Amino acid sequence: NINLSGALAFGRCVEENCPDVKGIYTRKRDVFIPLQRRADIANSNHADLLISIHTNSLPMGAVAYGSETYTLGMARASANLEVAKRENSVITLEDNNQQTYKGFNPNKAESYEAMRRLVPFMQRQYRSVGRPDKGVHQAGFLVLRNTSMPSVLTELGFISTPSAERYLNSAAGQQELSRSIYIGFLAYRRQHDRRKHFLPADLPLKHR
Repeated sequence: NINLSGALAFGRCVEENCPDVKGIYTRKRDVFIPLQRRADIANSNHADLLISIHTNSLPMGAVAYGSETYTLGMARASANLEVAKRENSVITLEDNNQQTYKGFNPNKAESYEAMRRLVPFMQRQYRSVGRPDKGVHQAGFLVLRNTSMPSVLTELGFISTPSAERYLNSAAGQQELSRSIYIGFLAYRRQHDRRKHFLPADLPLKHR
């Protein structure tokens, strides 16, 4: 309920405010998609960015609060960049590739560097709606490791903590967290997209 609703809410923000962006979902209904299939969907669609939305949990009796976001470790990110260059180099063989991919150069690291700057910004948005900041971490999660584009994995909160679970399932929680991700996405585009003067303004974060 939480992950799917959050992803769909984030997707609506993009669709309603960024008409030049094509959003691709790993799922739009309550079905399980294997981890490798999630990476395959992103790779086969030549995605420019992957945002993977999750909910945290701890063993019964443990209590924790807050949101956190993961990227690849620096060593793995460097290796991933080399893979991405090879995977994405076919772009240069396509007709009208500069128009289709809006200036994306598969042999440059700028977009991957911009991703590392996006993550702390996303965490600041979580803090601004009152969520404890669990920080930015590095991990070799499969969806980060096996995709050939910049990617992040964000944990919205701890479903194992009753008050956090209520917030995550609430209309306020869904809006505030999905908009936090959306504003982070805009920050990434402002750093990476040369057409940044066409980008929309941030949405209000707090639920009304």
